[in-house]
Amino acid sequence: MFPVTQQGAPHDKAGGLAALYLALAYIAAMPFFLLVVDYPAATTAAEKVTSIVRNYPSMYAMYLVSYVFLGVVLAVLVLSLFERLRHGSDLGARVATVLGLMWATALVLSGLIFNHGMGTVVSLAEKSPEQAAVVWQAIEPVTDSLSGAGGETLAGLWLLVVSWTALRGRALPTTLVWFGAATGLIGLVSTVPALHEASYAFGLLQIIWFAWLATVLLTHRANALGQIDRQLALGAV
Repeated sequence: MFPVTQQGAPHDKAGGLAALYLALAYIAAMPFFLLVVDYPAATTAAEKVTSIVRNYPSMYAMYLVSYVFLGVVLAVLVLSLFERLRHGSDLGARVATVLGLMWATALVLSGLIFNHGMGTVVSLAEKSPEQAAVVWQAIEPVTDSLSGAGGETLAGLWLLVVSWTALRGRALPTTLVWFGAATGLIGLVSTVPALHEASYAFGLLQIIWFAWLATVLLTHRANALGQIDRQLALGAV
């Protein structure tokens, strides 16, 4: 019988629950913004302000769930994965952690600025819709840049480093690792101006990756596969 780490280690449980939340938050946010509110269809600042005023309470709540809380929960997942990744490459685990926490911070800031900006714009719109539109033109580019609207640089790099480090240390299933690497590459491709639309594919693939990761962390033993391989090589069965 191969020695394995304790099933359901605390950091695995925390990471699994965090990954599950991230998948569910993505599932809730994408149809909300694309179909229910249809915010991306608003092309002018005036149209965006009108959409914000009409949907302010629901948009505020969704930005809390899918940006502010999501960023905090993402930080939990990032720190949880460090415990697995450091056995494959301590440097890789540290780089992945830094990138992940940077991404988490950017998401939290994006959500906080967007929500506060919406409140300001809603108040201004009652007196001067034109001024509200001008203010929103200054706020929106800041929130967009933090959330990755110009391309998923931080998210893509994080997934790539996590996948590379996990592959070296055999910390996650190989198929999940390669799927994560492909998803990370698509995220980086979305940084090319002509290929920004790839971010939609990146978001959908992330849902699968987070859900898959949650399943691994919550239901599988945290196998020290690298240690098992070394033990097999030494004949320790």
